[in-house]
Amino acid sequence: MMRREFLGVATGIVGTANVQFGERSITSSPPPTVRDWRAAFPALSQRIEGHPLAYLDTAATSLRPQPVIDAVAKFYSTDNANPAAALHTLARRANAAVEGARASVASFIGASDPLEVTFTRGTTDGLNLVASAWGDANVHAGDEILIGMAEHASNMLPWRYLARRSGARLVYFDVDDGGRPRIDDLVSKLSARTRIVAFSHVSNVLGMINPVREMCTTVRGPGRIVVIDGAQSVPHVPVNVQDLGCDFMAFSSHKMCGPMGVGVLWGRRELLEAMPPYQTGSNMAHDVGLDALHLSAGALKFGAGTPNASGPVGLAAAMAFLRGIGFDALAAHEQAINRRMLVRLARIPQVRLLGSAEPQHRVSVFSFAVKDRTPLDVMRTMDAQGIAIRAGDLASLPLLQRFGENAVARASCYLYTTEEEIDRFADTLEQLIAS
Repeated sequence: MMRREFLGVATGIVGTANVQFGERSITSSPPPTVRDWRAAFPALSQRIEGHPLAYLDTAATSLRPQPVIDAVAKFYSTDNANPAAALHTLARRANAAVEGARASVASFIGASDPLEVTFTRGTTDGLNLVASAWGDANVHAGDEILIGMAEHASNMLPWRYLARRSGARLVYFDVDDGGRPRIDDLVSKLSARTRIVAFSHVSNVLGMINPVREMCTTVRGPGRIVVIDGAQSVPHVPVNVQDLGCDFMAFSSHKMCGPMGVGVLWGRRELLEAMPPYQTGSNMAHDVGLDALHLSAGALKFGAGTPNASGPVGLAAAMAFLRGIGFDALAAHEQAINRRMLVRLARIPQVRLLGSAEPQHRVSVFSFAVKDRTPLDVMRTMDAQGIAIRAGDLASLPLLQRFGENAVARASCYLYTTEEEIDRFADTLEQLIAS
């Protein structure tokens, strides 16, 4: 399939690929491959320090494909206005684009109602929204908030500050020596006073897919909410929020080929309706007089001020792009990348991989320590060869310390990563160790 045809499929422009003519069936070219997918990402055409860019930092932020760039540019070129359903043409177009994006997100994650989808600035903003709006109204002195010790700071600090404000107690459940959530410890830490249970679907350090459906079933109870950090899962695996059984899920656009500065908080409609506003101002309320107002419905109540209208438009384009690829194809590609990376790392005795060394039930995120080399040394060596990785505590210091580390290097891959890039990365690592 040619690049133009693939981009058309990915954005919903091109229809079915198989057409019947009498007794003959004319079928299009073979399905797109990773090389076709890569052609959609203009950033990959550049060179860094004279080398082709190998971008292995997707867990921090993904690259953007051309359909997403085009969607954002089109919005600003033709539909730029403060959204409003009943005003001038551009305002109506902008409103239709944002609400169309809300419906696209709801469909993508299996929400029952688009008004369960709140657009935020990202995962962190969504989790803070829950902590402030639901937490401040429902968590009191003596209550407990139960979270994983393996959480990213974005799913740790909002609950820590809620505990300080309310007088509640923050409780942590552990992971086992392989990095898997300890369900027995989770159950043992639950109490009649537990009001919030929060954990990640996929660890940004370990890349392992946690059994969140089982965890949600285990911890659900009256007067208690279950919150999932989906920042590292929604870009990689199909998610149906109703099937998972959580009450809230937050995720970010920028980790799944969409724009920065926009994300999603999904919440059950009845919970959203009962929560007070997170922020106040225009758009989240109507008929605002000196003493009275009418709050907007559902998720709209949490959209104070002029929205980031282009962000949801770009996110919807990113979701269309991922749908065009398909999660089955993405999973097959990531499994191949996982196998290649794990085999190559296993050949280097000086490298210690955190988490599972099995390719299944994980996304392509690999955090590791190198004997006698600092993570910054590793990162700088890679950068000099045009390979982008991350180094540091990954905003997950308690988890790293659980494994005896304070900082690690991390290579994180996605649909545009090739096995040749994995080999470049591993070869560079071997050369660094040998030097």
